Amino acid sequence: MSKSCFNHTYEDIISPENLLAAWREFLKGKRSKQDVREFQYKLFDNMVALHEELKSKTYVHGGYYAFNISDPKPRNIHKALVRDRLLHHALYRKLYPFFDKTFIAHSYSCRKYKGTHRAIKAFQKYFAKASCNNTKTLWVLKCDIRKFFASVDQKILYKILDRRIPDTDILCLVRRVVESFHSTAPGKGLPLGNLTSQLLVNIYMNEFDQFVKHKLKVKYYIRYADDFVFLSCDKKWLEDMLVQVRDFLWNELRLTLHPNKVSIETISSGVDFLGWVHFPDHRVLRTSTKRRMFKCTHGLEGDSPTVQSYIGLLRHGNAYKLEQKLPKTQA
Repeated sequence: MSKSCFNHTYEDIISPENLLAAWREFLKGKRSKQDVREFQYKLFDNMVALHEELKSKTYVHGGYYAFNISDPKPRNIHKALVRDRLLHHALYRKLYPFFDKTFIAHSYSCRKYKGTHRAIKAFQKYFAKASCNNTKTLWVLKCDIRKFFASVDQKILYKILDRRIPDTDILCLVRRVVESFHSTAPGKGLPLGNLTSQLLVNIYMNEFDQFVKHKLKVKYYIRYADDFVFLSCDKKWLEDMLVQVRDFLWNELRLTLHPNKVSIETISSGVDFLGWVHFPDHRVLRTSTKRRMFKCTHGLEGDSPTVQSYIGLLRHGNAYKLEQKLPKTQA
């Protein structure tokens, strides 16, 4: 079966209409930011200048402001200039709807109507099916890719995109965005923070998803970014799958599994996946997440956004007692 191709043109992406629509989407929640306000002050001139540079193909991506976060592990985030982030949104608006249709149903990261909560619900549903409602011992193969964003091989990514995008000008523009990030290893990595990077890693990992579903024929498989699980009552089968998974990731995508984050465990012993430790009839918050929650909410009022966010998180598991330990809303 031949693969469908992206049917938008370069002109569709750089059109004033698409740039304006991208600006409206980009602006949400950022109106008070100083760099955004400065760009908006001369919005017409800035939009015209960006469009002309893209039209004449003289556009050059700017640099990045780098900063670190702990979410929960340390991450190095790269923030682009406003004009470049506007272009990211313009690209994303056209590329995402097409590529999202090519992804498997159980890929949950950075996709509309997906996310961690739906991934956890799918995990519960798969557990019930695979274990025949907990009447059979269920094993879970859990894997994590080592240095995920930093390890993406740009040449392999371009080959994947080339099979789907016939417009060479669009491919060149994507390359400019990707190569605007200068990592310590040339030809490797995507900037952690770009909207386009979220889509590009899903396009990259879709090669693996398709291999798992159509070549390995794995029935119970869930992936969220660089975390993924296989569920089965056959431990030996999971051990065989692990060998094939390792081989494919390295041979086809130049990715390696994190040596300390690969496990095959029974659900009865507790499986740590997406911030929760899952058991047959309940799930509890991961210890490190619990510690971070109490540290982040210490001294806050109960109605603060941070506290309310954690309350929302806790209500997705068995954490009533933990919720009672959070700061209370003052009467």
